[in-house]
Amino acid sequence: MKFHHLITASAAVLALSLSATVSAEKLAFGITPDLQKLDFKHDGKSYTIMRNQDQKNTINENFAKTSRKCPPFCIQPIVLAPGVETLGEVEMIHYVKKMSEGENILVVDSRTPDWVERGTIPGAKNIPWTKLNPAKGATTEGIIEVMTKEFGAKLAEGADAFTVDEAVAEGNASKAFDYSQAKTLVMFCNGMWCGQSPNNIKSLLKIGYPAHKIKWYRGGMQDWEILGLSTVPGK
Repeated sequence: MKFHHLITASAAVLALSLSATVSAEKLAFGITPDLQKLDFKHDGKSYTIMRNQDQKNTINENFAKTSRKCPPFCIQPIVLAPGVETLGEVEMIHYVKKMSEGENILVVDSRTPDWVERGTIPGAKNIPWTKLNPAKGATTEGIIEVMTKEFGAKLAEGADAFTVDEAVAEGNASKAFDYSQAKTLVMFCNGMWCGQSPNNIKSLLKIGYPAHKIKWYRGGMQDWEILGLSTVPGK
């Protein structure tokens, strides 16, 4: 019973916090009963997240295919790793809103640029999974740059590239980075069949990134497109 009350209260808080940015305009197709659309600013740019208002609109053809060869396009589990929270669309929009309000959050599109060019979630930063994967050419120096300049982690006192390599090899990467001020990362890719954000997340966990600071939008761009939610051209 207490758990049920906790879930109900959490849902109410989420709905209330999102509804704070709702336009007075009544749309035919809202996001939730309490949320018509989300208007926000991020990095000096204005964005809107809303559903497509054309009832005859159909899904982007890039995400219309139902069958993709597995491997590599295998269905991902609901729980990707212990401590990593899986999100739906409403929670994803909630994190976008909190990021726009200045909280220490980064929404990360983990896909390679060829996919991002077809459209991405407003406010997302593209950091391809290959930039954190040594098997795909990522260098230690490049990984350090992403971790420190994009994710807000710091090299541990006295640590350098050699320390990072050594720590990862020993399975003790926590001695290489200080994550006390690291951002909460909200990661996504193409959908529940896509391995790009799971690869990014697993790479981060391997180098000690705290699981509770990683969120995963499993539905990704396919679910986002199915619901007719706004996209913007990727860079």
